[in-house]
Amino acid sequence: MNALLKRVWIGLAATLIVSLAAVVAPDHIQIGDDGRIHLGAPAPTPSPSTAAPTPESTSPPLTRDDVDEAIRTAVSAAGLDPEQGRPTAAAGANSNRTGWMAVREQAAAQSDMNAICADLERQGWTLNPNGDRPEASRSYKRGGWYLLVSTRGKTQAPSTPSALTDTQTYLTLTGLQLNLADIPLPEITVRIG
Repeated sequence: MNALLKRVWIGLAATLIVSLAAVVAPDHIQIGDDGRIHLGAPAPTPSPSTAAPTPESTSPPLTRDDVDEAIRTAVSAAGLDPEQGRPTAAAGANSNRTGWMAVREQAAAQSDMNAICADLERQGWTLNPNGDRPEASRSYKRGGWYLLVSTRGKTQAPSTPSALTDTQTYLTLTGLQLNLADIPLPEITVRIG
């Protein structure tokens, strides 16, 4: 019985690790035809017919000020006043994290999010659709930064007391600077099933 429980826990741990890796580094997950999951960057295969690099691969590194300006521009393009929301990270407190949030009526939040996302794409942010639910959140990447645009209600609210009504939600933009190239991922093969 102990051996069975041990195998179950190992299987659950492996599933959790793969799930977390898929969220954090979707470009570093490969699933083979045989059901095996490979973690780590795929081996480069030089080919004369290789597609042109995406804008992300040639995008220069951004500073936090650049990302703050991209957020303000996108919020303004959606017809919202950036001053009506509030920053989610104090200026100068953490140079690799930033964001903005505002309380919006649920009926308007989706169209606001769509307008913000359209402007981010116009600015050159690359959509990263892995794990996104277009009606609730979308993530983008550019210049070493990942930006999550979300309309989440009370369950995802910050720890401060909330005065949200049943018809309101938070519209948030959260930026994180991640350099995944600096994080070595081991080459692991997990067999599930």
